[in-house]
Amino acid sequence: MDKDDGTAAVQYARSVITDEVLLTRRSCDIRLPPSFSEPSGVFVTINTYPTLALRGCIGYIEPVYSLQEALEYAARSACHDPRFLDLEGYELSDIVIDVTVLTPPRPIVVKDKEELLKAIKIGRDGLVIEYKGRKAVFLPQVPVDWGWNVTEYLQNLCEKAGLDNDAWKEKGCKVLSFRGRLFREISPDGEVEEVKEC
Repeated sequence: MDKDDGTAAVQYARSVITDEVLLTRRSCDIRLPPSFSEPSGVFVTINTYPTLALRGCIGYIEPVYSLQEALEYAARSACHDPRFLDLEGYELSDIVIDVTVLTPPRPIVVKDKEELLKAIKIGRDGLVIEYKGRKAVFLPQVPVDWGWNVTEYLQNLCEKAGLDNDAWKEKGCKVLSFRGRLFREISPDGEVEEVKEC
């Protein structure tokens, strides 16, 4: 995926969000490359502008849909993120959209927990934790935005899953990693940039 593809993905997500909020049900005139028919995980994030406070974030870790379908479903759902009130039309000019296209998650295979800490790179690796029937996800940009080190990253991921913050050390706790290409509006409905790993 190149910069043009990323720009198209963000523009498509904004078009879907606008359609969802205004209930226009119009056809999207943004042409997506053929590669968007391939299965891919993706997250759509809505942030307020210029404060960049989270307003909604929904996505699919596993490549269960084509990228275009996943983008549409995630963008519509992000307008109704259960952590927030539904997005409203008056907010459309005061939000910026992020699209993170994901690689499939893979278990991090290590001999011990100290090795796990060394295997994770902040800014490169998104993480999934699975333990005792609970699961949580953080995108690669989350620990960068919060200034976490690797231990803090794992602790906060555990807490998000409703686990003790040191559950990542427990036998049977599974940690998976994935990478993401992050494309972001610089201003509402404005130019799109790719955010490189930190």
